[in-house]
Amino acid sequence: MERIKLAFPDSAIVHRQPLSVRVTDMNYGRHLGHDTLVSLLHEARIQAFGALGLTEWDMGGFPSVVVDLAVQYQSEARWPDALVVETAIPEPDGQAIVVYHRVRHAEGGRPVATARLNLVLVDPIQGRSVALPDVVRQAFAGAESA
Repeated sequence: MERIKLAFPDSAIVHRQPLSVRVTDMNYGRHLGHDTLVSLLHEARIQAFGALGLTEWDMGGFPSVVVDLAVQYQSEARWPDALVVETAIPEPDGQAIVVYHRVRHAEGGRPVATARLNLVLVDPIQGRSVALPDVVRQAFAGAESA
């Protein structure tokens, strides 16, 4: 089986979000479940967008939609571990916004997971993706490494 190799772009970090593993976040293996990890990534992403003056439901007049997600797991997290989710968003060069997340243990920095996802903005009336508005491109271009 070939594993996904995700290269996290440290120079594009725009936000760091502290989160913790709740007891309800654990799966039958008694560690952080995949479904919960996706929810933690979502929370970190919306916080990162907010720090840039954006919301996922209104990016220059259009909502964003996740079109794909890849996750590479590196270690387990369990209740009550404190985590930090680093969000990196390289400057967009097409219609997609590429978002990277790196989840680490707050103490010691041991990586839990790295994720990469693509977002597109959608015209809700036509149901089609649209070009990124200048205000969105400028928000990401102006973001400095956190």
